[in-house]
Amino acid sequence: MNDLLVLINTFSEKEKDRFVRYLQKKNRRTDVKNLVLFRLLRKGITKDLDVKLYGKPAKNSFYALKKRLYDAIIDYIATQSFEGETNEELEILKFLLASRIFFENKQYKIAFKTLAKAERMALQLDVYSILTEIYQTKIQYAHFHPTYSLPDLIAVARTNLVSFQQEQELNMVYASIKTKLRSQKNLSIELIIREAFDAFELQLNDSLSFKSLFQLTNIATTAAELQTDYYQILPFLETIYSIVEQKQDLAHKHRFYQIEILYLLAYAYFRNHKFTSSQKFIEQLNAIIEFEGDHFKKRFGEKILTLHILNLNYTGKAVEALQLSERNKNSSLELDLTYATCLFQQDQFSEAYAVLKQMHHSDRWYEKKMGFLWVTKKRIIELLTLIELDKLDVVLSRFNSFERSYFPRLKAIGEDRVNQFMRLVKHSYENPGVVTSESFRDRVGNKIVWKEKQQEDLFVMSFYAWLKAKMEQKPLYETTLQLIKNN
Repeated sequence: MNDLLVLINTFSEKEKDRFVRYLQKKNRRTDVKNLVLFRLLRKGITKDLDVKLYGKPAKNSFYALKKRLYDAIIDYIATQSFEGETNEELEILKFLLASRIFFENKQYKIAFKTLAKAERMALQLDVYSILTEIYQTKIQYAHFHPTYSLPDLIAVARTNLVSFQQEQELNMVYASIKTKLRSQKNLSIELIIREAFDAFELQLNDSLSFKSLFQLTNIATTAAELQTDYYQILPFLETIYSIVEQKQDLAHKHRFYQIEILYLLAYAYFRNHKFTSSQKFIEQLNAIIEFEGDHFKKRFGEKILTLHILNLNYTGKAVEALQLSERNKNSSLELDLTYATCLFQQDQFSEAYAVLKQMHHSDRWYEKKMGFLWVTKKRIIELLTLIELDKLDVVLSRFNSFERSYFPRLKAIGEDRVNQFMRLVKHSYENPGVVTSESFRDRVGNKIVWKEKQQEDLFVMSFYAWLKAKMEQKPLYETTLQLIKNN
């Protein structure tokens, strides 16, 4: 039962509704008990379910029903992932499978034609694993083709195997990097990556595919997010970008990875408060997705827009940032949290709280969707907003909840500064008269350890700006911009 409940709890309410419709279509007319069971579990009813379903104890029948529902959910998740997948690799696999069916039915002409289409698509995308299967099929049936040269096919297949082996080694490199980042949190990200490449005797150059370059970029920025340190990875990301530029003539074949790399670079520049560079990449991204059409716009448009709004907000264009946020609210969780943050910085606390209240899912649900640090940021903004609205009872309970649930995890990932900040916030709320005192300034100076100038993270500075504004009795937005400008 626990496994079944875990699966159901991964669904949002909309996804649960879609699954109900899926079951209704899939079920035979007389087989509706799996649907009844799902609805009971959705309501949180877990006791005496066999009696509720069958009118009497029926453990064996109930076990079989649970198994059918479990299998139906797995099937639904798999089906949805395939239907929602836009990756061209699936199309290639479909053509490969179709060609093999044609071969088995001795329809050789159409089989070779279909296999050739799969090969062309796979070569465009450098999908070496699928190409291995394609060449294996070509070699297997080569004697049925009037013009195929078996030695030539074998040579091409061997060349592809070399590329496939390099890709496999890169996967080992990625696994090595991730393991070291998890166990050596304070070590230089770039050093870990370069040591991993040296260990596998690989070079960071233009022989790497767009996919490999994206994976490296993604690993680096994920580590930077966990360490709240985008400063040290910027030179490494710039090296990757220089390689991407060298491969510009191939970019049209790898738009997805190109866009992801450019976006992550734009975001890294933003976190390093290099807004002009960040905006330059945003403009480049907008030009690409405009050229490519709705598919890429749908996939990347909102996250690029959110980053654009953040750039506007942190370059003194708060009115424009708020207008864009208002026009696009409820588009995505990231956009809505950005909107709430912009409202908060403009002292529009009631409006910010109204946006935050619409995020009514549990923290666990948001963490699965957006990650632990995103949820932490949401909780902090929410708590600061409640302080500004002076909701005493709610504030104290939220503080206790935050300390209990988040302090140990933040300390474990090396983010004890967040804990220290929240303790100072709590102290300032419980003792409002001390905020402007010299003793409190000294306490803040002793508790919060700052990095070198230009290295401090933008979001860390933004949260501290709230405390600084209280201490200096100045407007929050003005304090935030001044703090960033001075760094």
